[in-house]
Amino acid sequence: MLIGFVRHGQTDWNANGIIQGQTDIPLNREGLRQAKAIADRLAEDERIWDCVISSDLLRARVTAEEIASALDIPLMTPLTSLRERHFGQAEGTTESERIASWGADWRQLDLGIETSEQIVKRGRRFLDEWDWDDGNVLIVTHGSFIAEMLLSLCPNLQDERLGNVSYSILERHGDSWQPLLYNCSKHLSG
Repeated sequence: MLIGFVRHGQTDWNANGIIQGQTDIPLNREGLRQAKAIADRLAEDERIWDCVISSDLLRARVTAEEIASALDIPLMTPLTSLRERHFGQAEGTTESERIASWGADWRQLDLGIETSEQIVKRGRRFLDEWDWDDGNVLIVTHGSFIAEMLLSLCPNLQDERLGNVSYSILERHGDSWQPLLYNCSKHLSG
């Protein structure tokens, strides 16, 4: 069994260093180009995905639609459980704005930010409820969500920043998951 994770394409808020969280921001022109690049790459790769599912937020949905179309595979109903971390009061702000408002240790404050444990709980619930008879699933979602899930499923991975339309693949071995590909973005070069 395989699961794949693709981070959505770029938005204007990504480009400007603004935390989006669960604010529904669309892809920008570069993000649409990136979505096409990952879709083209997957269409050229060996076919391993049986379906695509995404967060219900527009930036993930549009990226998933591009992939499903290129691969000619089913696009499942988007799920709120695959949304990005809720960043509470920090949503819609830049790092300099957060520091000005709450200081350099803003991450340590209770600003209504969803915890890592909460993200992993909803992500694991999705995996537990997934009907594996539907096959290998490619999940198009968000950077913080993917990072938390990858570290939860593969604790030996080195935590790295996940770029827009980065691609990771995990394979199930018994009760554990092994990374086959991690944070790959070769489809954006050249």
